[in-house]
Parts: sequence; C-alpha cells; structure tokens
Amino acid sequence: MQLQQASTADRPRSGGATRWAAPRDAAPPPQGGLDLIEQFGTRRLARRGQEFYAAGDPAQFCYRIVSGCVRTVGLDEDGRRQVAEFLLPGDLFGFDSLDTHHLSAEALTDTVVVCYPRRAVDALAEQHPGLARRLRDLTLRNLRRAHEKMFLLGRKSAGERVAAFLLEMAERTAPGAEGTHIALPMTRADMADHLGLTIETVSRTMAQLCREGAIASCKSGIEIRDREALANFCAGGTRH
Repeated sequence: MQLQQASTADRPRSGGATRWAAPRDAAPPPQGGLDLIEQFGTRRLARRGQEFYAAGDPAQFCYRIVSGCVRTVGLDEDGRRQVAEFLLPGDLFGFDSLDTHHLSAEALTDTVVVCYPRRAVDALAEQHPGLARRLRDLTLRNLRRAHEKMFLLGRKSAGERVAAFLLEMAERTAPGAEGTHIALPMTRADMADHLGLTIETVSRTMAQLCREGAIASCKSGIEIRDREALANFCAGGTRH
C-alpha cells in the first residue's frame, strides 16, 4: 500500500468535540530501547479504510501509531471475518510477523503512523540487546492479549464480553476516570466480529448498560458513568 507523506495539516482531527480526548492522541516517540529505531522511521498518513498490508503480504515494514485507530483482521476456517485487535496511538504493529503477515491491517480512521523497514530494525536489534529485549517484550505482550481474548470468548457470556471490551477501551484511553468520553471509532459490526457476537447482541447489551447507568451513548463513542457498575457487569454481577 502506498501511504501518503504526513504533514501537520494532514493530522486527523478528533471530530470537533473538544472535550473528547482521542486515545493517547499524538503519542510521543517510544523510549527505553525502542527509540533507537526512530532514525529509520518515516511518518505516513493512511486515510480511513486504507490497508497497510494484507494477510500473506511480505512483512517488509512495521509501524507505530501516532494518531488514529487501526484494526487487524483475519478469516476463520469458514471464511468469516474476525477482528483480532484494535490498535490505538502509541501501539506498534507488524513487529510480530515472520516473513509474511498472517493478518491484514486497516485504518479505521484517518491515521498517522511512523513506518520502519523491517530489515533495518532487525539488523539494529542484533547490535543492541536492549532493543531486542523490547521487541521480545512486545511480542510477548501481544501473545498475552491473544490468550486473554481466548479466555474472554471461551468463558464469558455475550453481555460480559461487551462489558469487558468497553472496560478495556476505557482503561486504554482514560484509566480510572469517571464521566469520561471514550471515542469508539469501530462500528458495531467491528465489535461483533471482535467478540464473536452478532450486531444485535452488541447493540442490545449497549442499550442495557445505558439503562443501568453504567454508560451513556454519545456521538462517536460512550461516556463512562459508573466504572464500578461496568466492571461488575463484566464479572457477571448482571447477566445478559
């Protein structure tokens, strides 16, 4: 995919509602070893719906999100779409692929990334043990997320999955805050394909959480009204 050179004017806006804080928007460069790769980075802009890479493409580049949101997508054995992950500013992706990407990656919004050539990153990691450790830690973190999702899909009810997802997004964007507007750039279909549910179940659970006062629906997202109630729902305190 040919990404555009990003400029200040190209930087995606947060929808005009100034009280909304985009998830770790304009994330700073990484530190603690990963900053070494910045010498190879090129800032690029992907428009909404644009694909960074498809499953099976050569893993020539890896990316860090500066602003926006990216989803990684695969197909199950029956050819049904599965949304593996939603990536936010500060997240890195494409690092854990081998020679080819096993998932596709698409911009959910206008997204600014820093693009790094894999060969240069791999060569630098061989010279700097600190960088190699950080890349290993990144891969292990992604593996842990995958295990957590397997537990979520295998042990939680439909309603609990939705509540857990909203709680995760809240923790990733505004840890510990009440009354916070959380941007949800993904569609209900994206959420359903991520959680192994139907669109109707996602919508029904969101409506139930609104009725119970845990969240409130807002333009392009939700407001966390009662984080404890949301966590209680996730833990099975209220059954779908």
